Amino acid sequence: MLSRFFLDRPVFAWVIAIVIMLAGGLAIYNLPVAQYPPIAPPSIAIDSFYPGASAKTVEDSVTQIIEQKMTGFDNMIYMSATSSSAGSSRIELTFAPGTDPDLAWSQVQNKLQLAMPSLPDVVQRQGVKVSKSTRNYLLMVGLISEDGSMDGADLRDYALSNIEKVLARVPGVGEVEAMGSQYAMRVWLNPERLTDYGLTVADVVEALRAYNVEVSAGQFGGAPAIEGQRLNASVIVQNLLETPEEFASIPVRTNADGSVVRIADVGRTELGTEFYDIDSSYNYVPNAVLAIRQAPGANALDTADAIKAKMEELSRYFPAGMKVVYPYDTTPFIEVAIEEVVRTLFEAIVLVFLVMYLFMGNIRATLIPTIAVPVVLLGTFAILGLFGFSINMLTMFAMVLAIGLLVDDAIVVVENVERIMNEEGLSPREATARSMDQITSALIGIGLVLSAVFGPMAAMSGSTGVIYRQFSLTIISAMMLSVLVALILTPVLCASLLKPVPKGHEPAETGVWLLRPFFRWFDRVFFRTRDLYVMQVGRALHRPLRYLLIYGLIVAGLAVLFRRMPTGYLPDEDQGIVAVQAILPGNATMEMTTEVMNKVREHFLTEQKDAVESCMVVSGMSIAGQGQNMGMAYVKLRDWKLRDRPELKAAAVARTAMRKFSQFREAMVFAFTPPAVLELGTAKGFDFQLQDRGGLGHDALMAARNQLLGMAAQDPRLTNVRPNGMDDVPEYRLDVDWARVGAMDLPISMVHNTISASFGGAYVNDFIQGGRVKRVYAQADAPYRMLPGDIEKLYVRNKAQEMVPFTAFATGRWTTGSPKLERYNAFPSINIQGEPAPGRSSGEAMQAMEELVAKLPQGIGYDWTGLSYQERLAGTQTGILYTFSILVIFLCLAALYESWPVPISILL
Repeated sequence: MLSRFFLDRPVFAWVIAIVIMLAGGLAIYNLPVAQYPPIAPPSIAIDSFYPGASAKTVEDSVTQIIEQKMTGFDNMIYMSATSSSAGSSRIELTFAPGTDPDLAWSQVQNKLQLAMPSLPDVVQRQGVKVSKSTRNYLLMVGLISEDGSMDGADLRDYALSNIEKVLARVPGVGEVEAMGSQYAMRVWLNPERLTDYGLTVADVVEALRAYNVEVSAGQFGGAPAIEGQRLNASVIVQNLLETPEEFASIPVRTNADGSVVRIADVGRTELGTEFYDIDSSYNYVPNAVLAIRQAPGANALDTADAIKAKMEELSRYFPAGMKVVYPYDTTPFIEVAIEEVVRTLFEAIVLVFLVMYLFMGNIRATLIPTIAVPVVLLGTFAILGLFGFSINMLTMFAMVLAIGLLVDDAIVVVENVERIMNEEGLSPREATARSMDQITSALIGIGLVLSAVFGPMAAMSGSTGVIYRQFSLTIISAMMLSVLVALILTPVLCASLLKPVPKGHEPAETGVWLLRPFFRWFDRVFFRTRDLYVMQVGRALHRPLRYLLIYGLIVAGLAVLFRRMPTGYLPDEDQGIVAVQAILPGNATMEMTTEVMNKVREHFLTEQKDAVESCMVVSGMSIAGQGQNMGMAYVKLRDWKLRDRPELKAAAVARTAMRKFSQFREAMVFAFTPPAVLELGTAKGFDFQLQDRGGLGHDALMAARNQLLGMAAQDPRLTNVRPNGMDDVPEYRLDVDWARVGAMDLPISMVHNTISASFGGAYVNDFIQGGRVKRVYAQADAPYRMLPGDIEKLYVRNKAQEMVPFTAFATGRWTTGSPKLERYNAFPSINIQGEPAPGRSSGEAMQAMEELVAKLPQGIGYDWTGLSYQERLAGTQTGILYTFSILVIFLCLAALYESWPVPISILL
C-alpha cells in the first residue's frame, strides 16, 4: 500500500512535502492579488464626438448608425448606448465572462468600419475610439499646483500633453478619461463686425484653412538629379502657426484698394482650451484629473501599482510647485481586505491547534495534524497558480473554511493510531501500519464525498460561476491535498513523533504534567456529555415517529426561514470612498453648479472632517451624464484605523451627507458608496433599465419613469431611488424655410456651417504649441451666443454677394428635449438606480421594482444591468445547483457504502 511504502521511506515523504511547500511558496510570490476574481464580464466601449450637436442629433446620426452594425457577435449579453447634448456618444458592448477581450475588441472594430462611411464628416475627423474598459474607475490621478503658479487650464493641458498617453500604455489600463481638455487656439468672432465687412463665419474658417497649413515643398537636388549636382537641401515654405498674434494677422479678405481685413478686425484670438464645460478642484485648489479604467481581466493592484510607479517617474520632470494626488483610489481597500482575511487565516490555524490540543491532550499528537496544515495550504496556492487564479477574498475565505476540513484526515489517522496503541499495545510504527490498512479507503471516500459537495458549484455560468468556481476549486484542491498528505506524510509523523504507551493507557496521562489535572477534568466532563448523548439517541430509537415528527418540523421551519431570508449578490463593504451626484434644473449654468458643488465640498471638509481626508468636486459632469447642470464629488475617507467609531464609517458618512443635502433647494444631491464589485456598476444597490419596448415615444417613457419613481418613493422596501440621467430641458428649435433659402440663392452648406460654427464651434485644423500639435476652433464670442436674439446677428452671403440675415428664412420657438438619451439592447431606455431600505436585501428591492413596473402602461418593459443582471442570473441557477449537488453527493455516498438506503439516512 501507499502508506506502507512511505513508512519504509520517510525521507521520500518529507521530500514530497517540502517540494509541495516550495511550489506553493513560489506560487504565492507570483500569484496576483485582487479583491475578487475577474467577476465583471469584459466590455468594449465605442466613443465618438459630434461638436455642437444635440442629444437627439447625436442619437440619430451617430449612435443608431453604429448600433445597427453591432450584430453577430460571439457571447454578447447586452449593449447600452448614451447620447448627450455635449456631442458625445458612447456605446458599451458587454460580453459573457470568459470571452477573450482582444477578440471582442477586434470584432467590434471590424463592425465599426462598416458604419464609419455613414457617420458625419466632422465625427470621422474627430475620430471614433474603441477601447477595452470597465464601467467604473480604478483610480484617479490628479495634478495640483501647491504654489498657485498654474491654474486649472495649465494643469489640464500638462496632464493631457505629457501624462495621458503615457498612462494609457501602462499594462492593465483600459482607458484614460480626462476631465477637461488641453490647450487650443480659440478664434472668437464678432458677428456684427463680420456683417459690417460683408464677411461670414465660413470666410474666416476658409482663411484659417488656407493660411494655417504646412506645405511639403520638396528639395533642391532631389533624386533624380542632374550629373554633377552638389547641393541637396529641403525647401521650407510655411509651417503651422503657433501664437495668437500669428492667427490674428491672417488675412480674411483683400479689398480692391489693397486694404486687408484680418481676423483681428472681426474677432480676437487667444490660447484657450478645447472645451469649457468641465471644471474640477481638489479640496480648495484647482486640479487636473485623469480617471483611469482598468482593462477587462487586468489585476487591479498590479495596475494601480504600475500607474503610481509611472507617476513617480514622471514627477521628476514636473514644473516647480506641481504635485500628484490620488483623489479616488479603490486599491487601499483591496489591500486592507486581503490583510484581514490573511489574519483570519492565521487565527483559524491557531484556533484549530488549540481545539485539537484540548481534545487530544497530547502535544505530540496535536503537532501531527498541525504540520499538515502549512503543507496543504502552500500546496493549494500552487494549484491556484496552475488554474490561473489569484489571491483574493474568495480563495482566501475558501482556505479559512478548509482548515477545519483538511485537518480532519490527519486527526482520523492520529486518533486511530493512538486507539490501536492503547488497545493492542503496539509500537507507533506497527500501530500506524495497521491503522492505515484500516482507514485508507475511508480517507479517500471522505475526500471524494466532500469534493462532491463543492464540485457542482464550478459548473455555474456567468459572473456568479466565476465566484463559485474559484471558491469550490480551492476547497476541493485543499481537500485532495489533505487526503494525499494523510496517506503520505501523516503516517510518517505518527511513526516518528508518537511515543509508545502501555496497553490500556489513558490519553490524558501522556500530556504535559502541569496540564494533566485539567485534561483529566475535561475528559470526565466530555465522557459524561457523550454518555448523555448516547442515552438520548437510545431513547430516540425507541420512539422513531415522535423524533421524526420533530425532525420534520425543524426541516419545515428551516425551509420557511430560507424562503424568507433576504437575498443578495455580494455584501457591501466600507471601501473608504463616498461619491456624490448633483443634478440641477435643466437650464442651470456652470456657475450655478459650481456653487452647489462648493457647498458639498464645504460640508465634507468642515462638518465631517474627522472622517474625510480629501474631497474632489467636478462641475459639468457626473455618472448620469455630461452637462452644465451636473456635478460630482469624490470623497476619500481617512484610514480605517482612524475611523473606528460607527458614525465615521462610509455608510454613516453618506447618510449624514444625505440629511444635509436634502435641505438643498437648488439641486437634487445624492451621496452613496461604491458597489461591492466596482467593475459592475457605479453605486451600491440595484441598476435598472426602464425600456420603451412598444415604440411609445420619449414623452411616454418619461411619464412612465416619473410614475415609477413616485411609486418607488412610497414602497417601504426601497430607498434613494433616482434616475441616473437628466430631465428634459428647454431647447430652442430653429426652423429653416428651405424653399426661401433656395429662392434667396443661399448655399445650403453655408447656412448649416454658419449656425454650427457660431454656437457650437468649428474644429478647423491644427497648430503647434509647446512642440505639440493641438487644435484650432472658430466660434462666436461669448456675448454673441447667450440669447435667442443673438441669432438675428448672423448673416449668410448669397451668390449675388448680398448679406442675408437668418431671420429672413428661419424662425425659432421654444420646445423641450432630453440632454441625454439612452438605449439598452436597441430599445430607448432610462437608467434608474436605487437601494434597498434598511433591513431589506437587494433581492427584495429588485422584486419590488419588478412588481412596480408591472403597473406601468403596456409597452413599457425593463431589464437589469451590471451587478443586478448578474444577481438575477445567479438566482435562476441556484436551485438547479443545489439539486445537482445533492444528487452528486447521494451518488458518491451510494458508491462508497455500496448501498442505496444508507446515503438517504446520511443526507437526512
